[in-house]
Amino acid sequence: RLLVPDAGCVYIDGQDITKLSFNEALRVRQSMGMVFQGAALFDSMTIFENVAYPLREHTDLSEDEIEARVREKLEFVDLEPDQVVDKLPSELSGGMKKRVGIARGMANNPQIMLYDEPTSGLDPLTTGTITRLIMKLQRELGVTSVVVSHDIRSVFRMATHVALLAERRIRFFGTPEEMTGSDDRYIQDFLGGL
Repeated sequence: RLLVPDAGCVYIDGQDITKLSFNEALRVRQSMGMVFQGAALFDSMTIFENVAYPLREHTDLSEDEIEARVREKLEFVDLEPDQVVDKLPSELSGGMKKRVGIARGMANNPQIMLYDEPTSGLDPLTTGTITRLIMKLQRELGVTSVVVSHDIRSVFRMATHVALLAERRIRFFGTPEEMTGSDDRYIQDFLGGL
């Protein structure tokens, strides 16, 4: 555990994970995937090695099974495996790196995907691509997505529920429609750009 919350609880499948032992928390974390803001790919590893990394670290899959899974995940994020597996991250565009990060995050077939600013620093077309990929994961694979983002337009496209964190507390929780209909001045100021 990196940080212990100052207050509150974090529930996953009805269980407060802040009270779990290290081994119990590890089992819960293995049901999750993570996509970092800057893709956080290993610079010295090929794209194949980056996506295969969690499989080698957390599973007993054979190399043939790992190769099949890596190819499947790259195809899911609309990357042609034969064109990217042997490349280094520095040889890819920002949007392609982000898609590789998503492929790596979903390599272990997680139930929950955590995204840290998935569209930050991307052009509008690539932002749309990443937003659609997150929605595709939710729709086709039934993955729950938890997205931390300042990109309210993308959030409203993909979210069934929105939480607005302000001043160390959840200021709002509800549907995007409820948020836009809120008469809370802070929320209206926050949404002013829409």
